[in-house]
Amino acid sequence: MIQSMTGYGKTVLQLPTKKITIELKSLNSKNLDLNVRIPSYYREKELNIRKNLASALVRGKIDFSIYIENNGGETSSKVNENAVKEYMNQLRNIIDSNEVELLKMAVRLPDALKTEREELDEQEWAQITTGINETIVEINNYRTDEGRALYNDFIVRISNIETLLASIVEMDPQRMEQVKEKLKKGIDELAVKVDQNRFEQELIYYIEKLDITEEKVRLKNHLEYFKKTLESNDSNGKKLGFITQEMGREINTIGSKSNFVEMQKLVVQMKDELEKIKEQNLNVL
Repeated sequence: MIQSMTGYGKTVLQLPTKKITIELKSLNSKNLDLNVRIPSYYREKELNIRKNLASALVRGKIDFSIYIENNGGETSSKVNENAVKEYMNQLRNIIDSNEVELLKMAVRLPDALKTEREELDEQEWAQITTGINETIVEINNYRTDEGRALYNDFIVRISNIETLLASIVEMDPQRMEQVKEKLKKGIDELAVKVDQNRFEQELIYYIEKLDITEEKVRLKNHLEYFKKTLESNDSNGKKLGFITQEMGREINTIGSKSNFVEMQKLVVQMKDELEKIKEQNLNVL
């Protein structure tokens, strides 16, 4: 079953001192375009995250984020007591003020607060890894649901092209008869004598150039191959794209050879259906 490249997944982990939100978004893209936003103390795990996401999501414009909300139980910023005391001692020599006012001034000065680098907790990271995997499952389920909608639309469009092709096959004898009549009428209007054998040879040559038997057969085969690819276990939007290109070639050739107004109308409708397939296929994984 095909999958869409459009998807969304979110997992929230509630830890004793913080809330961790893991979010995944994906849109269509020709290749894998992966953007990872994580807190600095998780940077050493970024490569593993990227490998995991690339393996699971394959293709698309992927935005991955980890957001941290501290619950107030701990903070990485601490008062630099030594610096504050030294500032207060220096300020006493400059101004005459009480201890509270000196403290207020000291804590505003550089280095009054020091930020301690938070180290990675492996137990915490194990929980985050589980959350990432759950988020990947969620976004893939979303992609599968979107893929199911794309599949249903493709089946309708392919069926429409098959119906139009059947109409072309049905009217083809009428088209060829009309082509012959036009040629004979043209010769008659010239009012000149022609060699009948040569005329028959030229007629056969001209009709062969307008013959669309091969195009009809190939287009039918491409339609069947497209449906077969839709049913395959793997989602392969690029392969479907190649098949639509081949379908387009056959439809264009039928249109250029038709030389028959009613058939050209059907060809225009086929092109319209094919363009809708191509547009939707841009979202297929």
